[in-house]
Amino acid sequence: MRVGIDWGGTKIEAIALTAGGETLARRRTPTPKEDYPGCVRAVVALVAALETEAGEVGTVGIGIPGAISPASGLVMNANSTWLIGRPLDRDLAEALGRPVRVENDANCFAVSEAVDGAGRGCRVVWGVILGTGAGSGVAIEGRALTGPNRIAGEWGHNPLPSPRDDERPGPACYCGRHGCLETFISGTGFARDFREATGAELDGPAIVTRATNGDVPARAALDRYLDRLGRGIACVVNVLDPDVIVLGGGMSNIDELYEELPGRIAPHVFSDRFATPVRRNAHGDSSGVRGAAWLWSQ
Repeated sequence: MRVGIDWGGTKIEAIALTAGGETLARRRTPTPKEDYPGCVRAVVALVAALETEAGEVGTVGIGIPGAISPASGLVMNANSTWLIGRPLDRDLAEALGRPVRVENDANCFAVSEAVDGAGRGCRVVWGVILGTGAGSGVAIEGRALTGPNRIAGEWGHNPLPSPRDDERPGPACYCGRHGCLETFISGTGFARDFREATGAELDGPAIVTRATNGDVPARAALDRYLDRLGRGIACVVNVLDPDVIVLGGGMSNIDELYEELPGRIAPHVFSDRFATPVRRNAHGDSSGVRGAAWLWSQ
């Protein structure tokens, strides 16, 4: 049995899978914000509950919104800031009485979709998450690509490629820079762009609904979004040339992305064609937690 933990900012979710990927048990609990010891206890309680329900003990993999620094062994780059500087893998291993594997949550998403999701059968899977923020993960032959600095896939904090004059210097980002790709192509960035253009407060799906119903400002905002997302994706395609691109996060539920995005990527790809499929994820909100469980299949 494999247990996966998806450590989010608002909830911690846990799942127990068979070796074949069938769900044996599933639980979730609110994240004890700003309470690191409380978070560790919550994970221990979730694992115990799953194992009691399933009647067996499993391996434990954990996806977090950050990474374990290879230099210090402590959490870095986490938007759940109370994790930063903590020896999370060691603390959880001690609390659970067994080894654990901790990986970035975007990498877990990519692993999940590579193992038995929309990227199944593909050698190189690039998982792109478009939600409150924007990030990505890479899975090669079903294994997470992490890199010596533990930042493989940290796509959202690169600059927007080929910025126009009206896109410079770009919005301020929480990382301290301006013009990060995340500030343009996240769901939050899409809503901000529409608000600045119209004064209206709408989320991404509502803007797209207006656009498909003929609203001119909404269509203009969607065109800007698709253009920016296409430029951002093309840069990675030019470097990685993945076999498939799988979208996740709230924006991945918008049908128009799959209809229009390939045509926005193609002009920026350094090839005479762009044939890489862009697919909707197969496991929805479960991809992260399933990918965490699959860390022990590697």
